[in-house]
Amino acid sequence: MKDYIEKRAIELAEYIIENNATVRRTAKEFNISKSTVHKDVHERLKKINPPLYREAQKVLEFNKSERHIRGGMATKEKYMEKRMSGK
Repeated sequence: MKDYIEKRAIELAEYIIENNATVRRTAKEFNISKSTVHKDVHERLKKINPPLYREAQKVLEFNKSERHIRGGMATKEKYMEKRMSGK
């Protein structure tokens, strides 16, 4: 595996852990696709740095368990904004 890919995988995992970030937010921050983040963190990192992989997985699993709540909140906010603007 190329060095820059290993370095990117580690940087992505560190960002996820430090910021409690989702795959989507991480992809946007690093200007890469969600697929790349997923492949780097779920597949490559496991081979490169298993302890860091486990930490990143904890954050991602927590985010995954709460995504339905976040989606509901986003929908609620969207309709509240429409209601307040009279549309």
